[in-house]
Amino acid sequence: MKFRRSFLIAFIKKGSLFFLLLISLNLIFNRNYRRDFFSYFSTRCIDYRQLDFSRKLNDRLVDYSSAAKLSGVEPSKTVGEIKKKARQGKLVKVRSGRRYLVDRLNYSHPYVTRDTRELIDEIAKRFREKTSEKGLKGSQFIITSMTRKTESLKSLRKFNMNASQNSPHLYGNAFDITYKRILARKMILTNCDKSFLKEALAEVIWELRAEKKCWATYEKGQACFHVVAR
Repeated sequence: MKFRRSFLIAFIKKGSLFFLLLISLNLIFNRNYRRDFFSYFSTRCIDYRQLDFSRKLNDRLVDYSSAAKLSGVEPSKTVGEIKKKARQGKLVKVRSGRRYLVDRLNYSHPYVTRDTRELIDEIAKRFREKTSEKGLKGSQFIITSMTRKTESLKSLRKFNMNASQNSPHLYGNAFDITYKRILARKMILTNCDKSFLKEALAEVIWELRAEKKCWATYEKGQACFHVVAR
């Protein structure tokens, strides 16, 4: 027993030394590794020269509600009806992955139309590419709302005045992304980092909006970008 314990301690020590040696060699000889390593621990505020795009996301519900209704599914009264539509292929489930996370949903359910999920994936792909170019690797946004059932509206209106009987969230083609909790592979995200991540995400959504792929609204009260697939 003592031999095994001594062997394990020696193995851990040698493994730790090897790991430190590997890091040291990479810091000395690998320029990209050195840049990423120090960037991860940096608390310096970087000027990303990112323009403000969030205020450009100003679509109004009255301008697109009819079109969103036609391109979506029939509203569901219960969770059972939402899941039935998923079994029929009218809706698909959205799961947390490498590029985005699904938050704990209290008033909605992680199902959207297939086109809407493709839009989410495209936003995530472009956002990851854009932030990686600036040195913020592994960025992830968080989806805070998706398809709602009609029974949830009454309760939701107590907390969210934007909740409407004509909300695209009822038709399976809308989702909300919080801009307050965007993640990246860095020990401490500075205010400059957070501002850049927010506006970089807004720019990606704005580009897709310009490509007629979605409508989008900057909702300050709910601290999110409300996006509707076209």
